[in-house]
Amino acid sequence: MGVGDELKDQLSFLGGFKLTFQHLTRPRVTTKYPDVKKPKQPRQHGRHVLNRYEDGMEKCIGCELCAGVCPADCIYVRGLDNPPDHPVSPGERYGYVYEINYLRCIHCDLCVEACPTEAITESKMFEFSFTNRSDAIYTKQELVVNDDGTPKKLPWEDWREGDDLMTSGWMRATSPSGSAAYEGEVQWGGELGYGVRRPEGGQSPHRDDDATGSKPLREVLEAHLLDEDIPLAHRGMQGRVWRAKEGAAANRKKMDAMRARMKALRASHKAAKADAKADAKAHKADTAAAEAAEASVEARAAITHEVEPDLSESDLSASDLGASEGSD
Repeated sequence: MGVGDELKDQLSFLGGFKLTFQHLTRPRVTTKYPDVKKPKQPRQHGRHVLNRYEDGMEKCIGCELCAGVCPADCIYVRGLDNPPDHPVSPGERYGYVYEINYLRCIHCDLCVEACPTEAITESKMFEFSFTNRSDAIYTKQELVVNDDGTPKKLPWEDWREGDDLMTSGWMRATSPSGSAAYEGEVQWGGELGYGVRRPEGGQSPHRDDDATGSKPLREVLEAHLLDEDIPLAHRGMQGRVWRAKEGAAANRKKMDAMRARMKALRASHKAAKADAKADAKAHKADTAAAEAAEASVEARAAITHEVEPDLSESDLSASDLGASEGSD
């Protein structure tokens, strides 16, 4: 073994830093969780809510279909006849008891699909934990939305902005009996605080992705489509070139965003440094002014102290003079 091979063998551990050095120039993908979180998917499955109509009446009619279809047997519902004087729901019955055991729930959302009135939907809030079993069993008082239509937020839940928007959106992307003519058409009532929710994007052109936040399948999951459904420009070598360009554009966008963040961070640091410098200068000026005022006070006190003995001596001589004149 030569000297070069021996030296190469001794420095072989540097090869482990190759990936580290490569990532030094790449944009960061980590976030400061839980203070900063990534956007959730438009059809995120989370904690359930019991909705109300726009007039405040509950949508649940106590049919117990959600409890019957639940594969985990985590829903317990008991219906009761509506009081004639003060009806709770528009139907003959309403959900008198409604409980969900989240120690069993698997968030399959079969309950949402079985509900005939869209009373139960799932929000996007899924980060909640319990310290005892009783907190894990949500009652009707905790599931029914507030008087303004917003979900009740319990102390052990981490709600973020947008978690209550477009809940259970796939239920508004289907069409009755598979008829494409009705796909994307509004066939549900409004909800308290949110009005009539927009239909989710399906296969028909009746879709508003900007309003619902949904993403076209051909753009995000093209690899899962059949070959005949993929455009010719995205196949073979031409498709590889297109994907390389798209990846380069995405990386360029990330780098631009990182540069903008670094520029804003530098500007904030510079402004903070300038403010600190201005505060130090102002503090120095205030200190100098205070010292000058103190010196002025001391000088005035010294002058007053010198003048007072002179005045006392002159008064004393004047009194002596008057006394001598009186004796004469």
